[in-house]
Amino acid sequence: MPETAPNVPVPKTAQAEMPSTSDLISLRGITARGRHGVLDWEQAYGQPFVVDADLSVDIRRAAVTDDLALTVNYAEVAAHIVALITGEPFALIETLAERIAADVLGFNGVSAVTVTVHKPEAPVGVPFTDVAVVITRHGGDLR
Repeated sequence: MPETAPNVPVPKTAQAEMPSTSDLISLRGITARGRHGVLDWEQAYGQPFVVDADLSVDIRRAAVTDDLALTVNYAEVAAHIVALITGEPFALIETLAERIAADVLGFNGVSAVTVTVHKPEAPVGVPFTDVAVVITRHGGDLR
C-alpha cells in the first residue's frame, strides 16, 4: 500500500491501482482419472484424483464491468487441471501439485495459488478417508 500520513485517506486513483490479496476464485472437486503413484499398478491402471485450487486474483475490475476478459476463466483453469491429472504420470502427487500450480500461475492475473491434490484411493494399507498434498505458490516462485 502507498504510504500516507495518519488519518489521510488514500486517493481513489491510488486505491484502484493497489493489488488485492484477498480475492479468491475457488475451484473444488475437479476429478479425473490419473496414473500417478510409485507402484507399477498405479501407473498402469490409474485411479481417481481430486484437485482443489484457490486462485488469488484481483477481481474488482471484472466485477465492476461484468467482463469475463478482466478475470480468470475458471472453466479454462479446470480444463488445464484435468489435462495435467490425465496426462504424464508422476510418481509423487507432490509433483502433480507443483505442475498444476505452475500452470495456474501462467494464467493472466493469477498472483498466487493454493493447490490441494487428493488421492482418495491411495494404497495406504489402513482404513482412511483421504490423503492430500497442499501447496501454495506465488507468481515468480517457479520461474
